[in-house]
Amino acid sequence: MSHAAEPHAVSRLRTARLARSVKPFLARGGPRGERCAGCRLVPSHCLCALRPSVPTRAGVCLLMADTEPLKPSNTGWLIADVVADTFAFGWARTEVDPALLALLADPQWQPYVVFPGEFVAPERVRTALLPTDTTAGAPAPAAKRPLFVLLDATWPEARKMFRKSPYLNALPVLSLQPEQISRYKLRRSRRDDHFCTSEVAALCMDLAGEPRAAQTLEAYLEVFTHHYLQAKHQLPVDPQGEAHRLWRALPLAQAVASA
Repeated sequence: MSHAAEPHAVSRLRTARLARSVKPFLARGGPRGERCAGCRLVPSHCLCALRPSVPTRAGVCLLMADTEPLKPSNTGWLIADVVADTFAFGWARTEVDPALLALLADPQWQPYVVFPGEFVAPERVRTALLPTDTTAGAPAPAAKRPLFVLLDATWPEARKMFRKSPYLNALPVLSLQPEQISRYKLRRSRRDDHFCTSEVAALCMDLAGEPRAAQTLEAYLEVFTHHYLQAKHQLPVDPQGEAHRLWRALPLAQAVASA
C-alpha cells in the first residue's frame, strides 16, 4: 500500500527550511513553481502513485546539509517515502537539535554513523551490526533496533559534518563494503564508489536483514531517476522502460498497483 498524503520527515524539514529562506529557492529544471509537493517532480512526471511503504525494524536518521532538503534531486526524500521510521534534521556547526540528541539516546535504538572506515579510528569501525547478546551464558537483552545515521550532503560537506559533530563521536561507525558501482545519474560524484544517500540506505537495510526494503529502495531510485531525467529533457515517461520493468517485478509494487 502507498503512504497517506501526510508529509514525512524530509518534507517537514524542507518546509521549515523554506520558511527560513530570505529569498526563494529556485530549483533547476522544469517551469518555475510547477512541482508536485509530494514528489518534487513536475506534475506531468509525478511519482506519487508509486510511493511505497515497507515495514522495517531498522530506522534511518538523515543529518542533512543546509540546502539538501530543497533540492529536487535529493534522494533522502525517497528513503522517507519507503521507510516509515525515517527522521530528518538539518545540520549546523554551532547548534544541534535537541530532538536529534534525544533520538540518539533513545534506548530502543542502536545508532550507527554510516561513514567510510578509512577516515575513522579503527576501534570505532564496524562492518557488521553489533550482536544483541552480551557475554556467553548471560541472558540477551531486548534487541535494539538499528538506526542508521546518514550524512546527507556532498562528500566535502559530509566530511566536515563528521568532523564537527561531537555528539556523533561516541557512536560506532558502520563502514560499508559494497561490491557494486553506483548507478546514480542525477548528481555524480567524481568517484564511482561514492553512493547517493538512497543507495547507502539500501545497503544498510540489506545488512540489517531487511532485503525487501533494500530492493524497494533500489528499484524506487531507478524509477525516480527515470522520471526526473525525462522531465529535465522534456520527454515523456516510458512505462515500458527498464526502470518501470524493474519496479513492476517487485511484489510490493504489484500490491500498490492493485490497491
